[in-house]
Amino acid sequence: MHYRVNSCAKLVILAAGSCLVAASPRSAAAFEIFGFRFFEDEAPDADIIDPIRYSVSLTVAPAPGDDGSIESSIRDASTLISGEEEAVSGSLGLLSRARNDRRRLVAALFENARYDGLVDIFIEGRNIVDLQPDAEFDTSRPVPVSIRVRPGPLYTLGRVSISTQGIPIDPARYDLTPGASAGSADVLAGEARLFRELREQGRPFVAVTDRDIIADAATDRLEYDVDLAPGNPVPFGQTYVEGAKDVDPGFIAYMAGVKADEVFSPEELSEARDRLLKLDVFSSVTVREAKAQAADGSLPVQIEVGERKFGFYGVGATYSNTAGAGASGYVGHRNLFGRAESIRLDASISRLGATALSDEARETDGADYAASLVFKKPGVLGPNSVYIGSLEAKSEQPLAYDRVSYAATSGVEYEIDPNQTVSVILRGEYEEITDYLGTQDYLLASLPITYTFDNRDNELNPTEGFYAQALVEPTYGFNTETPFAKTRLDGRSYLSLSDSDRFILAGRVGYGTIFGADLQDIPNDRRFFAGGGGSVRGYEFQSVGPYYPSFAPPGFNEVFTDTPTGGLSLFEASAEARIGVTENIQIVPFVDVGTVGDDFVPDFSEFKIGAGVGARYLTSFGPIRLDVAIPLDPGPRDASYQIYAGIGQAF
Repeated sequence: MHYRVNSCAKLVILAAGSCLVAASPRSAAAFEIFGFRFFEDEAPDADIIDPIRYSVSLTVAPAPGDDGSIESSIRDASTLISGEEEAVSGSLGLLSRARNDRRRLVAALFENARYDGLVDIFIEGRNIVDLQPDAEFDTSRPVPVSIRVRPGPLYTLGRVSISTQGIPIDPARYDLTPGASAGSADVLAGEARLFRELREQGRPFVAVTDRDIIADAATDRLEYDVDLAPGNPVPFGQTYVEGAKDVDPGFIAYMAGVKADEVFSPEELSEARDRLLKLDVFSSVTVREAKAQAADGSLPVQIEVGERKFGFYGVGATYSNTAGAGASGYVGHRNLFGRAESIRLDASISRLGATALSDEARETDGADYAASLVFKKPGVLGPNSVYIGSLEAKSEQPLAYDRVSYAATSGVEYEIDPNQTVSVILRGEYEEITDYLGTQDYLLASLPITYTFDNRDNELNPTEGFYAQALVEPTYGFNTETPFAKTRLDGRSYLSLSDSDRFILAGRVGYGTIFGADLQDIPNDRRFFAGGGGSVRGYEFQSVGPYYPSFAPPGFNEVFTDTPTGGLSLFEASAEARIGVTENIQIVPFVDVGTVGDDFVPDFSEFKIGAGVGARYLTSFGPIRLDVAIPLDPGPRDASYQIYAGIGQAF
């Protein structure tokens, strides 16, 4: 016995298993603190007409080759089960939900390649196929609902034939081979890969001319035949923009970067959308090809945007058991002149009460201050570029020095491809630095050149991928007549050991060297330091490396005794195991190592090691992080432990 699904049915069997979108029922949410409940819906059924409740049971008959996944799929697909705690509107509402559920459960069986499966749903012992729309149920108690599933045999693919206008195509390229999975989702995924491959060849109008599917119950095989009309490669045409009000439509088309006369490419359209979203002036962006070719044979591109509010502002606060309290704020505009030019003013104050809070902190004079004004103009060297200019002022008192600086920068960042960027920034700076040796003024010009490779799957919570950054920063001190160059390499790697991403190994390594000048001729803030939340956790910020003496001879600043000198070289490494104990909570044991040397190569015999454990609460906007670390070899300025908090993983 077999049955056939012809091309006019448009893959009814297969589509049923893949085109349904699960709709999670809305449920009331509440939480309790110290006996008080918040956000509780006191009358959850108040907005439902004639609310009735039901109880549901599920029975799945044994099936050959089933490892328990069928029942799991059924439970995931069933709205009767997921919405059991929510009332429905009258007997008709319950009957409607049950009938819709039956279609969903049949689709779930098709996804599991069970094409002979049967699903029966009973309400008060009566099969829903026999119930009339005006059926009534006893609502004096939860109405009993019973789901009974007989999965049937497991189907596999039998004969498979794929052709484009009669020319055969190897189905093995799309995992559609005899004996392979006949699950509806798997078959449709293979067909989708074929469609995508043809579209990537510049063919936007791929069409199915014939499709024939036979499910043979005698052999438990699914035979699959499809013939496609791929169409010819088509060039892009003119770009049209809709929805723009305050952003120049011509600029939008320019930044999309879709060039007329180039062969159609869905990847190019996706990259155009990403570029427009990065402008940060749109709440929504759609980039798609037109439904038909223009008179000249080209394919127009249609862009539709929704603009967001251009003005923005924000405030924040920080606290550390060693660095004291702080506050920050910013204000800006995203579309100054109609072409996504942005300007942002940031200001912050920090280290309030730092000396009083930590015996390890050196004596400081007041708080730290910082302010910056940053201007960005996208598209200066093509759609993948952005000009960045800034003015900066800072007064800071970290462990190693006191510093007041004023700087101006001007440069360009260019995106080579979605994973690679390079930036070249010219920086001019005047700074006054006080440390153990006294006070020194510097007038500096530098040209930091940074290359970044980043293919991580998520910036704040990566589970796989690699991140690498290389920095070369040649600098010249005009008043000291000292040239030098700072270089640094950083790499991070991530490996998930489970499909659910519940166990992730993460590693980080960094190496840096300064060439061209002796240590004492290099401004203190340009030297290498290690220690702190972004370095070797457990140690005070900047505390890893060589130190000044613990006493001050005449002419030296006694405030900076037992403070770090910084170094000409640096090595750091970190390892973490991010272990998911629930869907939203991770426990993260970690170990960090680092060393700073006063020569071109760090002294690897002087490693400092920090270890600890952290907790992560995973949210939609990124993990909330809390780490506690201890220094295994503390120096004279290190506390017995450090606590770090933030948003995002440590690296």
